[in-house]
Amino acid sequence: MKLLHTSDWHLGRSFHGVGTLAAQQRFADQLLDTVAAESVDVVLLAGDVYDRALPGVDVVNLFDSILSRLSAAGVQVVITSGNHDSATRLGFGGRLLERAGVHLRTRLADLDTPVLLPLEGSGTDTGPAAQVAIYGIPFLEPRLVAEELGVDHCTHFGVTEAAVKRIAADLQTRAPGTASVVLAHTFASGGITSASERELSVGGVGAVPLDLFDHFTYTALGHLHGPQRLSEKVRYSGSPLPYSFSEATHTKGAWLLEITQDGLGEVKKVVWAPERALSVLSGKLEDLLSAEKWAFAQENYCQITLTDNDRPALAMERLRTRFPHTLVLMFAPEIARESQLQSYGARIAKAADELELCCGFLDHVRHRGANDGEQQVLRAALAGVREQESAL
Repeated sequence: MKLLHTSDWHLGRSFHGVGTLAAQQRFADQLLDTVAAESVDVVLLAGDVYDRALPGVDVVNLFDSILSRLSAAGVQVVITSGNHDSATRLGFGGRLLERAGVHLRTRLADLDTPVLLPLEGSGTDTGPAAQVAIYGIPFLEPRLVAEELGVDHCTHFGVTEAAVKRIAADLQTRAPGTASVVLAHTFASGGITSASERELSVGGVGAVPLDLFDHFTYTALGHLHGPQRLSEKVRYSGSPLPYSFSEATHTKGAWLLEITQDGLGEVKKVVWAPERALSVLSGKLEDLLSAEKWAFAQENYCQITLTDNDRPALAMERLRTRFPHTLVLMFAPEIARESQLQSYGARIAKAADELELCCGFLDHVRHRGANDGEQQVLRAALAGVREQESAL
């Protein structure tokens, strides 16, 4: 049996103000192409289907289209909810969707009710075919589920441990040789975070130890956006698209795994290249605009940090003449001017007159001192104010 481990689709999310619906539609095509090319039997989606609890109509329509296409391809789909989803809304119609091969595991009561699928080619004249039991642990908010799970310590580790014990108990009732796959939307120890994820705990207190999942054939994790292998049988697929510039070095895609009568077989990476890559650049404005070494980033989404000691005028406008898809602009001067090392209050306290006060404010808000022309305009404005005051 071939399974495709995905997670964190975040349908409806924007990227620094740029809508991603077209990019997510492109990902949907890549997903279906992979399903066909690799003869995938089951698609796993380990939470954060949507980016928000109340997704827009066009976003819901996109998800509906993806599920319809997967169902038409004869693929089973197993989905659990993440911390960005509304578990109740995502789980609506679950019993009806089950008939079409779409299995939703968004309710606490269903976490130890597996999707049972026969392992092809394992049956004999003397015995039934072996099975794969797929379980889904939705995102567990400790304070909401601790009582129902019988947990005294209201932590992510506590509620996840209780959920895993329920699954392990159910697995004990299954036929010998049953392979087990668990979907879980959580933060596991050893995982590397990205800036685009919503924090599940403070200071790592909620991290779930890997040995919780030792007894399962494969654990498909969701929540962290970078693909990563925590152990041979515990992995994060990561998000199919980048959702922050901290993901510029990620290779987005999914894990394709095979389960045989002997257990977990080959696990290989499936890569889905984005239509537009991300680049994180740093340097002086004139160098960025002219040097050939930056040519590779001209059509990419860019986050640029300017290191000029004085903040250049019209910096974003000038950068976009070469890098039209610049989305984030930051400033980190190589050598901070003395004025930047003082608090604004300390600087204005030393202002000798109104002109110096105005020039100091201008320097503070744009990190560039007033030039001769600007000082002339300020002098004229201050003179006009004094004339009006004297006329009163």
